[in-house]
Amino acid sequence: MIHNLAAGRQVFTSNAFLVTGERPVLVDPGNEFDAVAPVRDRVGEGLDAVVLTHTHPDHVGNVPDVVDAFDVEVWGFDPDHDFVDHALDDGSTVALGDHRYEVCHTPGHKDDHVCLYAAEQGVLFAGDLVFAGGSFGRTDLEEGDRPTLVRSIERVIETVDADLAELHTGHGPSVTDDPYSHVELALQAARR
Repeated sequence: MIHNLAAGRQVFTSNAFLVTGERPVLVDPGNEFDAVAPVRDRVGEGLDAVVLTHTHPDHVGNVPDVVDAFDVEVWGFDPDHDFVDHALDDGSTVALGDHRYEVCHTPGHKDDHVCLYAAEQGVLFAGDLVFAGGSFGRTDLEEGDRPTLVRSIERVIETVDADLAELHTGHGPSVTDDPYSHVELALQAARR
């Protein structure tokens, strides 16, 4: 199961997805809200790791509290970042819940941005690369680059199957109704 712990929060935060199952993992712990209590409510002390799509403050602000509370390690693309204990390499896989996800390096919004894709289940964690409705991540921040973002979205289009079942984004709602079309729309919009 995938639970968005930041749903309904009126603070400067990203979505924070707790993936339960054999290996409970928190994807992007978010910022400016208590992420520890809702994790405890769902998995007790059983959180196994934190996985980051990227290291913008709204995605990682709660990392220290979560690490302190659960004594877990953090996985991210940039092993030189202060919060990252282990590198997620492009093309490698990482276990989230009951499934393995392919790591796809997708810069353009931020240099260390990754998407996570479980092909068999048809689940994509897109971070801030694309959003519901066909919008896409900002490129006006430091490390942002529109042509690079376009290439990253193209790579995701080539990687995921057209029958994608779930799209979980860094902000806004998740998409379960034809999510692939939302990725295609984001590509069209980013190319303009």
